[in-house]
Amino acid sequence: MWPSRCMESPVKRGNTPPDSKKPDAYYVRLALRIAADFGVSIAVPALVATYVGQKLDTRFQSHPWLLIACLVVAFTLTAHWLVKKAKIYQNMYEA
Repeated sequence: MWPSRCMESPVKRGNTPPDSKKPDAYYVRLALRIAADFGVSIAVPALVATYVGQKLDTRFQSHPWLLIACLVVAFTLTAHWLVKKAKIYQNMYEA
């Protein structure tokens, strides 16, 4: 018997402990979901803003001002979305 197994609670894997605490696997999945969601929420708007900004700069020959403007808008919206998502995930974590 491994020493780490001796320190575990008597609750079997996959079962909910008697004090209604959620299993560790729930929190691991939640953490992975948060990381993936936040990563996509940051990367996609930045990439779209970069693409649109470069196309607009090429069309109106205003290098790099429209790119910078698009990135500022994207980062502002991303920050707003992340705050909203963080509150949702906080409720999921505390539930």
